[in-house]
Amino acid sequence: MKKWLGVVLLSMVALTAFGQPGIPERTPVLLARQLGLPGIPVPPDSPVTRARVALGRTLFMDRRLSHNNTLSCAMCHVPEQGFTSNELGTAIGIEGQSIRRNAPTVYNVAYIEQLFHDGREFSLENQAWGPLLASNEMANPSIGYVIEKIKLLPEYVGQFEKAFAGRGPDVSTVGKALAAYQRTLVSANSRFDHWRYGKKQKALTAEEQAGFQLFAGKAGCSACHTVGERYALFTDNRFHNTGIGYARSMGLKKTHHVQLAPGEFVEVEDKALDSFEPTLADVGRYEVTLDPADSWAYRTPTLRNVALTFPYMHDGSILTLEAVIDFYDRGGIDNPQRDPLLKPLGLSQEDKKALAAFLRSLTGDNVQRLVSEARAAQPSEAVPEKDPASTYRRKF
Repeated sequence: MKKWLGVVLLSMVALTAFGQPGIPERTPVLLARQLGLPGIPVPPDSPVTRARVALGRTLFMDRRLSHNNTLSCAMCHVPEQGFTSNELGTAIGIEGQSIRRNAPTVYNVAYIEQLFHDGREFSLENQAWGPLLASNEMANPSIGYVIEKIKLLPEYVGQFEKAFAGRGPDVSTVGKALAAYQRTLVSANSRFDHWRYGKKQKALTAEEQAGFQLFAGKAGCSACHTVGERYALFTDNRFHNTGIGYARSMGLKKTHHVQLAPGEFVEVEDKALDSFEPTLADVGRYEVTLDPADSWAYRTPTLRNVALTFPYMHDGSILTLEAVIDFYDRGGIDNPQRDPLLKPLGLSQEDKKALAAFLRSLTGDNVQRLVSEARAAQPSEAVPEKDPASTYRRKF
């Protein structure tokens, strides 16, 4: 794993962190390291404290942070659905507007070096503002508008000052509060971790162990979804072209998998969708670097909790782990920039079954607790009586 410039690695297993009565709310805490993961990277100018985490959790769940008070972070990153959205291939933003990409899970987001599918952001503190300001997501007109709106909400009176030593809501404190909460969404200590790092041979079945051998060997999955001797991030934090983005951009796909109701899907031909919103252009990493070699490349996602975070790929176009395995067994989709690591694998049905079983062993043991903590922070739905813009004008 690459080192973060200017980052402190907090790797002690002491202090399970939050809810401990003896720890002052503004005292930086050491986030508990989980079996299978390294210490959690925390920037020295953005320490994690109980007060910041509680504030960030409330902000994450608050629908009033969208322009029309309808959309929260948690409505795309649904706690009960692996902190993603199991019903949607690509996210839906304000007033039903389409978003080009799948909502990635925020489990273990603290370890991601470049955020979003295309890696366009470099810290959780800054990343938080992307969805808040995107016109098709939470659609706020400006940073100042969000800040003034938060000031009008009675639940937040004094909360920023308590978390940030007297400093109120601003571009920095809002980002740091949301980042502090997201850094607590660490989930490992899975059955796989007990087997590989806890040396408990019976933690995995024989089939799951065979699946790992395929994962690290014949199937070549670990070339991108890395597994080390002391911990496993299950991502190389790099960008790869599997061909899915290319096929969508070039119109190669002739049918679409359309959801009619939860769990009910049909295959629909392109021509039947001509009157609907057209597919949005998406060239992946190229949009960040402007390097043609990065066309249709997307960040390698972590595989931790992967059984919970369907549908898969940057566009949510693959619904099951078995279908993902079939896709990679075929070598992805051929195109001029396809990653050279992709090639047909020749896996047997027994191999594929073992791989899927192994992937399902990667679910962390604290998922239910993290979901419960998120829902316990559900804020009020009372909206400001005044428009933030008019409140701001009266100051001058």
